[in-house]
This record gives sequence, C-alpha cells and structure tokens, in this order.
Amino acid sequence: MASPIICFGQQPCGIFPRRFLLSKMQTAQRLQREIGGEIVFFYHDSDHDPRETTMILRDRQTGEEKRLNFQFANKLQKQFSPLFAKRVLPEWRGKTARQLPNYVSPELVEDFEKIEAKNVADFCLEMYRQLGLLEGVRVMRSGDPDFRRRAIAVDDYFVDVAYENELVRARISADALLLHRGGNSYLKLPLEKHDAAQISPTRDTRLRWMQSVICCTHYVAGASEIKYLNTEEAPGVEFIARDEISESDRAYLPDA
Repeated sequence: MASPIICFGQQPCGIFPRRFLLSKMQTAQRLQREIGGEIVFFYHDSDHDPRETTMILRDRQTGEEKRLNFQFANKLQKQFSPLFAKRVLPEWRGKTARQLPNYVSPELVEDFEKIEAKNVADFCLEMYRQLGLLEGVRVMRSGDPDFRRRAIAVDDYFVDVAYENELVRARISADALLLHRGGNSYLKLPLEKHDAAQISPTRDTRLRWMQSVICCTHYVAGASEIKYLNTEEAPGVEFIARDEISESDRAYLPDA
C-alpha cells in the first residue's frame, strides 16, 4: 500500500495564525502518529480576501482585544489581488513592530522583525515557520504556477490578470472576467486568453482541483469546511473533522 498523505488546507490566516489552523495542524500530526505517512499543507495563497489575514490579539496588560491586519498599497490591490501579490509595505512593518510589544512577547516581536518577505502570503508563511509550525510538513501552494499546470481543468475558476498596474483575481464568466464589488455589482474585464498557470479554483471546485495534484489519502477539514465539501469528488479519501480548540478565531501565540 502507498504511504498515507495527510492533507489540510488553509488560506494565509494572520501573521500569528488563527487557532483553528493550529488545530488542523495538530489533528494532522495526531493522525500521522497513528498511521504514519506524510503531512501536506495546501496553502491557498491565491485567495484574494483581505479579511483572511486579520488577527485578533489581546493587550498583555488590559486584556482588551485588538484586530491587526496588513495595510495595502491601494484599494484595487486590497480588494482584488491574490494574497501572494498583495505587497508588504515598509511603513506597515515599522508601525506594526512598534505596536506588537503590547500584545506579544519580546521573542515574538524579534521573530516578526526577522521576516523580510515582500508579499502577504510569504510573510505569513515565514512567520509560521518561525513559530515551528511547519517542521516536517510539505507546503504546496495554490499560487504556484507549476502546481496550477499539473492540476486538472475545472469549469468554474478565477484568472489572474493585470489590471491598472496590479495583478487581480477575476472570476470567469461566459463573456467576461468579473471583479465582484459587492452585492450584485461587478466590474467587467475583457475575456482575454489565459492558460493554466493563471487559474485558481473557486470554493466549489477547489477540492477536486487540489486533489488532482496532492492525491491525499486523508483530509483534515475545518468546522465550516466539512459542511460544504462535496466529498464524493474525492473518492477514496478519508475526511476528518479537525479537533475542537478554544478561541478558534483568535491568534495563536506559543507563549500565551
């Protein structure tokens, strides 16, 4: 029998990741201890939602909660660029480094200051490495052109295209590429020729697209994720709900 491949997926979810990601990692590690095999983190860095990287921290003195996130170069990049293309602004790094001592230990501030990544997705991933969360874990990224070329074709997807000097993630339609402005409002871009290296899946096509490359035997799913996954699209895969964890949407701090 082939060695098990235990997979979990997640968008970048904060510089200090939300605790639900920690739970997915711990569930995968527990399963690995039971059955062996390899752990793969499907890092969905081609998502574009800027809310995904918000982190909730508590003031170390007062306990008051604070939401911190990246700052973005402009509105277009904030709303529509994939996370791997949202640039890290030097002024944001300095401002955040000055704020962090109110919320995290000096050691974690030092870890933050070591990171020199130029985009949001890389920055988050490097912090996860600094925290020791990715030891023994193979990371595969939805924004990787090689991953995209290896994946199967799907009929519902986004296309990365240049628009007003930014890379944006536009949804395919019959006659245009669409940027969703909210509600029923869309900005239509020309339906230009594109190839597999520009394509990333929607929520409903992501499982089979991902699985066509990773070929996992076990998949650790989040609490809401397990409700919408069409598991019939991945025959032979065992789906495991992540373990419960307290304060799942708060940032994980190893010294807390």
